[in-house]
Amino acid sequence: MKVVIVDDHPLVRKGLVSILTLNETMEVLGEAKNSREAMDLFSSVKPDLALVDLRLGNESGLDLISKAMKQGSTCKFVVLTSSTEERDFIRAKEVGVDGYVLKEAFPEELIHALRIISKGRKYYDPGVLDLVMRSSESIDGDKHIEQLTPKEKEVLIVLGKGHSNKEISQILFITEYTVKKHVSQILAKLGLTDRTQAALYANAKGLVTYRVH
Repeated sequence: MKVVIVDDHPLVRKGLVSILTLNETMEVLGEAKNSREAMDLFSSVKPDLALVDLRLGNESGLDLISKAMKQGSTCKFVVLTSSTEERDFIRAKEVGVDGYVLKEAFPEELIHALRIISKGRKYYDPGVLDLVMRSSESIDGDKHIEQLTPKEKEVLIVLGKGHSNKEISQILFITEYTVKKHVSQILAKLGLTDRTQAALYANAKGLVTYRVH
């Protein structure tokens, strides 16, 4: 996986390079400290994945990602940030980032996140799960979970691991149409607005477990 790093702090960039180069499946092709350098990097090396700081000095990492997407960049974008502000996470989700990782994460957690993202799935740092739960404080989650059928709960768990409807249908041996029906019922019963919230909800409730290799 070809990776580029966009961060305005030299020490952070060097630290990330050290972490990523320890993994033989990842190759760091370049670094950028601002939007201009990043756009040049995206077009010249065409990375598979870009790690982008949320705040690049006076610039916005999310604005950079949005601009790159509009100009046809096909790489996956992962926001790396120290911010636990709900509005930052919501904006990142709206922009369509593939991952949201906190800078306090351990190196193995970052590698784990990038592996998940490289497989076409989304990854949101467990540290942001509380954001979703706080925005849904009026929901009595345990009662809502009890309203789910066994199959709906099964779908929710697999959904919580970031799988698409097609992947869920293959894992659970049901049709994609049936998956869509279950997801709709899950959202209605949990009082959530979309599948991303449902996935985060499943993680926050401890329904999903990951093995870090």
